[in-house]
Amino acid sequence: MIDDIKAEAEKKMKKSLEALGSAFNKIRTGRAHPSILDSVMVNYYGQDTPLKQVASVTVEDNRTLAVSPWEKNLVPTIEKAIMMSDLGLNPATNGDLIRVPMPMLTEETRRELVKQAKADAEHGRVSIRNARRDANSMIKELLKEKEITEDDERKGEDAIQKLTDRYVAEVETMLKAKEEDLMAV
Repeated sequence: MIDDIKAEAEKKMKKSLEALGSAFNKIRTGRAHPSILDSVMVNYYGQDTPLKQVASVTVEDNRTLAVSPWEKNLVPTIEKAIMMSDLGLNPATNGDLIRVPMPMLTEETRRELVKQAKADAEHGRVSIRNARRDANSMIKELLKEKEITEDDERKGEDAIQKLTDRYVAEVETMLKAKEEDLMAV
C-alpha cells in the first residue's frame, strides 16, 4: 500500500517537472529554438490548433526560426497568431515561408526573465511539496484505519521525503541551467 502511495506521489512529482520544463521552454533566451512557439495556437478551420500541427518549425540560423505552413492559405493566420502571442516576436512573411527573428535581449530583459524562471521554479517546488503532503496524509489515514504500523508510517514518510528532496534538487538543477542560459550573452 505504501509503495502504491509512493508511486502515485512520484508520478505527480514527475508531472510537476514536466510542467516546469514546458514553462522554461516558453522563456526565450535570445537564441532560436522551435519549442519557443509550442504555446502558439492557430485558428485552423474554426478550431484552435497548436502551431506544430499545421506547420513545420525549423531553426534557420541561431537567431531565426522558419515556419513553413502545410497549407498556403494559413500563412496570414499563422503570422497573426505569432504576433498575438505574448512572446514579443514579429514574424516576417517571405512567400510561403514565415521567418521569426529572435530580438536581442537587454540586460534588464534578461533579469526579468530570470525572475520569471525563479517564479516558475517556485511553482514547481510548491507542486512537489503538495504531492508530498497528499502522500503523507494518505499514509496517516492508513495508520488511523490500523492498516499499517507506526514504524511503517515512519518508513513511508521517510521514503516520501527522500523522493521530495530528489525532485526539489532536480528543480534547482533545471533553474540553474536556465539562469545560466538566460544570462549568457
